[in-house]
Amino acid sequence: MVEPDEKNITFSKELQQTLQGRHLLRTELPFSDEMIEWHIKNGYICAQYSISKNKREYRCNRCGQNDQRYFSFYYLSRKKQLYCRSCVMMGRVSEDVLLYSWKEEDESRWKPIKLTWNGKLSSGQQKAANVLIEAISKKEELLIWAVCGAGKTEMLFPGIESALNEGLRVCIATPRTDVVLELAPRLKAAFQGADIAALYGGGEDKGCLSPLMISTTHQLLRYKDAFDVIIVDEVDAFPYSADQTLQFAVQKAKKKNSTLVYLSATPSKELKRKTLNGQLHSVRIPARHHQKPLPEPRFLWCGNWKKKLNGNKIPPAVKRWIAFHVKEGRSVFLFVPSVSVLEKAAACFKDVHCRTASVHAEDKDRKEKVKQFRDGQFDLLITTTILERGVTVPKVQTGILGAESPIFTESALVQIAGRTGRHKEHANGDVIFFHYGKTKSMLDAKKHIKEMNALAAKNERTD
Repeated sequence: MVEPDEKNITFSKELQQTLQGRHLLRTELPFSDEMIEWHIKNGYICAQYSISKNKREYRCNRCGQNDQRYFSFYYLSRKKQLYCRSCVMMGRVSEDVLLYSWKEEDESRWKPIKLTWNGKLSSGQQKAANVLIEAISKKEELLIWAVCGAGKTEMLFPGIESALNEGLRVCIATPRTDVVLELAPRLKAAFQGADIAALYGGGEDKGCLSPLMISTTHQLLRYKDAFDVIIVDEVDAFPYSADQTLQFAVQKAKKKNSTLVYLSATPSKELKRKTLNGQLHSVRIPARHHQKPLPEPRFLWCGNWKKKLNGNKIPPAVKRWIAFHVKEGRSVFLFVPSVSVLEKAAACFKDVHCRTASVHAEDKDRKEKVKQFRDGQFDLLITTTILERGVTVPKVQTGILGAESPIFTESALVQIAGRTGRHKEHANGDVIFFHYGKTKSMLDAKKHIKEMNALAAKNERTD
């Protein structure tokens, strides 16, 4: 780019579009220093240091990190530079590096957006949709507590349509890339012709600011005062639930006068406490969209499964269960507690007449394998908890090997059980916890599911 003389520099619409609602490093702005300085002098751009310092602590202004263990030093031209390790994957921020943002809000200029989805909401879904529309109009916080398979995405549609046609910018944020990949095509089909962007690591839409966006919570670190409505899907999911910087990213990305919605089938104790105390408005949907009960998990002792796997054998009870469902033409999810267990289990199925694949967080082919499993190209998909949420496969049966493992918390077990019976034509199904000893989490998960089924039945009788 040819750098213009300062006297010839004028307002740049392109620069505004790049920075609007975003919080970017200088290296992320393909404009000359003179152009950026002109916009700062004329009050269009705000520039702030990436790291704030006082006598006691450092704080990163991009990710909000203030745990001093995440700050370190590097040398630049023999000068010692402080930087934040917490968000370094987004580009390094250090004490002398500035973050840039656009000062004024944009004026929403997009054509009216019409919902092209022609499905019908259940009474529970419609109740949640109405409460969401009200929360958006009042700019309130809201918890939508809905069971796995309640059709949370569909119950958002009327609220999204209403918000977009009021000129409000909407973001659906989720902790996991898999959920972004699952939601994006569904939203594009529901709002055909609308400008919709999907943000995730390595995605093609990175850097967009569309009327409707689906984003991982990590990508929101690059946004500031951008959204009128943020809907956090799976608010209790790792890493969002355990990472304060991702929670900070959501708060930073929403406008000051905005609506924040939490979606969850298994809300945290803190969210439940706030709803009971009247600090957070909530709506509870205990029934699935097809009104059939949630499959309740069975517990089956399978012996010392670790010892069996070390001997290159699958516990017989697990093997029989998988073989039965595969023979009946049903696909099977088998969740395991770790990658090392996954690798051993997958090796045991190499010589078995069962089309098998395995996936985990670092598997570069994860997206393709999940698609192939959904399309019926595999009978069995062995997975870690990475697929406990956001993946819908018709007719799938769900098993957990080593359900007593600490990683399988109550919420994780409820979410995993929720993979089965989601489709209206295959509402029944088998969920089985293979274990070497029952845990409180297992018992609490089963109790949770039974209580939701009882509440749904009660609501149906009173409707």
